[in-house]
Amino acid sequence: MQFKEILDLMIEHNVTDLFVRARSNLKGRVLSKVQILSEKMFDVGEVQHMVNEVTHERDREKLQTKKGCEFTYWYKEHWRFRVGIFYQRNTPCMVIRKIDLRIPDFQKLNLPEDVLRRFCNERRGLVLLTGITGSGKSTAIASMIQYINKNSGAHILTIEEPIEFTFTDHKSVVNQREIGTDVGSYKDALRQFAVHSPDVIYIGTIRDADTCHAALTAAETGVLVFSTLHTVNAASTVERIINFFPPHQHNLILNQLSVVLKGVISLRLVPRADGEGFVPAYEVLTLSPSISRLLRENKLWEIPKYIAEGDVYGMKSFHQCLLERVTEGSITPDAALQFADKKEELEMEMRNKGIL
Repeated sequence: MQFKEILDLMIEHNVTDLFVRARSNLKGRVLSKVQILSEKMFDVGEVQHMVNEVTHERDREKLQTKKGCEFTYWYKEHWRFRVGIFYQRNTPCMVIRKIDLRIPDFQKLNLPEDVLRRFCNERRGLVLLTGITGSGKSTAIASMIQYINKNSGAHILTIEEPIEFTFTDHKSVVNQREIGTDVGSYKDALRQFAVHSPDVIYIGTIRDADTCHAALTAAETGVLVFSTLHTVNAASTVERIINFFPPHQHNLILNQLSVVLKGVISLRLVPRADGEGFVPAYEVLTLSPSISRLLRENKLWEIPKYIAEGDVYGMKSFHQCLLERVTEGSITPDAALQFADKKEELEMEMRNKGIL
């Protein structure tokens, strides 16, 4: 089986992630579950041939020195694939993720349009999209960048590893820098951003204190910064940011966040009740006066309460969103409980409403 045949298989069968491994058959993730796609067993030589087919010299150097590499692969008109190659049991292994380059608008995302537009219309500050891998963070941010691109005259600078969605200029100028190709590291790119005069910066992911500090500084100096974190809800997102730094800096970071953190959207993709794909459940935190005060006073444990009571500011908790999804019939009660933070509370509320 050739590499392009595998990509065609992913497109045809709606496979989001594909796993190619020596001494194993082909497996893929369909509707969140990994299943066998082909009974053919790959030998080491066949997998190595695929690796050689899709890698460039710099990728092979990384494989030699770091035992792993990651890059994107263009295929046909609307598809791009993120390819990760690594070794397990001293044999090559590939994980391929499919990216549809057709950027959805806010309505198709099934996320709160008013909140997304409000974040996009901010002049400065930090907006974070959070969730586990595959929860829709990159797609949501791409939609927001495209909205700014089409509606504002701005310079948008993205820093990604690797580039996923690509943009054509509309009212804005969009420049995209890929780590390892266009710039050495996130740290290097963020040191240079001031001379590039951006209005909006997208940082692919915040992974360490240096990147986080640069994002906060950019947001303070008049840039609208978008980024992602692998956290499960809004409160844990704030905690993760603080814990990038040593304890003696926590008050300083909290004070910064109380001014620049415009919002957090946490995402979870829940299987639809009809079995036709997924629907997003989300939690939204916005910088209301109460949230700003909680950040300054380091009362993070109170954030969930104020999210649940902050609908006037566009806030919504996962609990409230999951209950809405069940009530409208888009997800089942069992699915809602599976993705809830507090299963007992949600179960009790569904029983009170006669859903269970």
